[in-house]
Amino acid sequence: MTINTAVAADHNAPPITAELARFVAEHPSKGWSDAVDHEAHRTFLNWLGCAIGAAKHEAVESALAAVNMLAPAQQATIAGRAERVDMANAALINGISSHTFDFDDTHLKTIIHPAGPVASAVMALAETQNSSGRQVLDALVLGVDVACRMGNLVYPQHYDRGWHITGSTGTLGAAAACARLLGLNAQQTAMALGIAASQPVGLREQFGTMTKPFHPGGAARAGLMSALMAKHGFTSSARALEAPRGWAQVLSTKYDWREAQDELGQRFEISFNAYKPFACGIVIHPSIDACAQLRAQGVKAEEVKRIELRVHPLVLELTGKKTPQDGLQGKFSVYHGCAVGLIFGRAGEDEFSDHIVRREDVVSLRDKVQAVVDTSVREESVYVTAHLMDGRSVKVHVEHAIGSLQKPMTDADLEGKFRDLSDPILGADRVNAILKSCWNLGQAPDLQGLLALLKP
Repeated sequence: MTINTAVAADHNAPPITAELARFVAEHPSKGWSDAVDHEAHRTFLNWLGCAIGAAKHEAVESALAAVNMLAPAQQATIAGRAERVDMANAALINGISSHTFDFDDTHLKTIIHPAGPVASAVMALAETQNSSGRQVLDALVLGVDVACRMGNLVYPQHYDRGWHITGSTGTLGAAAACARLLGLNAQQTAMALGIAASQPVGLREQFGTMTKPFHPGGAARAGLMSALMAKHGFTSSARALEAPRGWAQVLSTKYDWREAQDELGQRFEISFNAYKPFACGIVIHPSIDACAQLRAQGVKAEEVKRIELRVHPLVLELTGKKTPQDGLQGKFSVYHGCAVGLIFGRAGEDEFSDHIVRREDVVSLRDKVQAVVDTSVREESVYVTAHLMDGRSVKVHVEHAIGSLQKPMTDADLEGKFRDLSDPILGADRVNAILKSCWNLGQAPDLQGLLALLKP
């Protein structure tokens, strides 16, 4: 079967909707290796830390204020907050919170952030269903697999058209995960996927605003509602994903059906998840890593005449903001990332605060960063040259940044990141207990103990 990149519709597409639905409904519990299961624990832990860390951010405050005008039932927990809302809006708020810092997991092949939509929907539903930790992990693995396989199927043309792929695939992943958690059969699961297929969320135009983190939250809520509606008999097209006027062929000019089918149930996309050491767009990470290496070699900001970058075209397309005005915009500025990498040797959420983005020394160094596109440079690489006032030049080439699959964050790294994000919200003692609960999630009879720890 060939990859279809033409505009003409494919009327002979395989039954992707039915195949994925059957897989989600019937694949055995923990039907994967211990390594895959450990990655699921890592994904959940990283997602939860990101959600807690942004719990007090103004984007979350604004979204919650809007939700509270609906007088929601107090069904489900919001990570890091005392308020409770209905499960659909808990999925929305936790999805927003988990992506606000742009610090969440990344499926590098598609740059999908899969846990935002999937885990947010799963935790909200699991609380009301009194699901076990094992059921939560099963749903997470399968939901991420559906989202990322559909992402593989249409990437990069789908993304190039302007869709924020995390939201547009996230509705499908969240629907699949919630269908599994509800125990829906294959036919009902197909209906859930079909309902979700009519609700893609997210445009890349929104990057740098609060609406970007809305995308995984909106996808989580839409996917959860799709599964609930299917449970109660709501119908959709049984070919909603693959039909000529279905999800893939409408949203992309590329649809490689093999990506959804190959090694289904044997290869799990959560295995290819990566976790961010830097709180910004993934394409900036090599440049930050390089500038942190410059700092480690003794290069000081005040010694710099200019910094030259050679980058992949996607870097400037996504993160070419030369003069960001606030923290959210700073996350989409490779220039700001380089400046904080050299000045601080790190780029956590603090380095993307409004204050740091506007700080005089950061602005001064940012103005000295020059970036040029080089099509021979890969997305995960960068060439950086620091030209110093004394005439010296210091060069760094990063082939794979910290946090990539080639240089992954360890479990200890993830715990440190979790503490940095969560200690200010919940306190160190409670955070230690949360970490223990996350690592033991697969053995938990329910989520109640963990959920109780998430309230300040």
